Amino acid sequence: VQLQASGGGLVQAGGSLRLSCEVSGSIFHINFMGWYRQAPGKQRELVALIKSDGAPTYADSVKGRFTIFRAHAENTAYLQMNSMKPEDIAVYYCGVQVRHGSFLGPDEHDYWGQGTLVTVSS
Repeated sequence: VQLQASGGGLVQAGGSLRLSCEVSGSIFHINFMGWYRQAPGKQRELVALIKSDGAPTYADSVKGRFTIFRAHAENTAYLQMNSMKPEDIAVYYCGVQVRHGSFLGPDEHDYWGQGTLVTVSS
């Protein structure tokens, strides 16, 4: 399974960026896709996650500003980031949990994409 993330870069405070993450490989079902971030000197944290039924989960710090959505036909998840703040500066990672075979038995596998740097200038 490969994850290709893109869309990071530099944005001014109050501006917007959109990250994308495309998943490819031998996949039977995607349980969820998510975006995580790691700021300098801090632990990696969940930013947003979307389940296969479309239900999203957001960190409190990004609620109302970030939106995660999927293009199912493309196995791609997007993170639309609006009203960005300097505290959003981090390396953002895409993560996915998939099933390779069927819905029977334990078959959950987690994969990570390469990080993409997001910088917000104040």
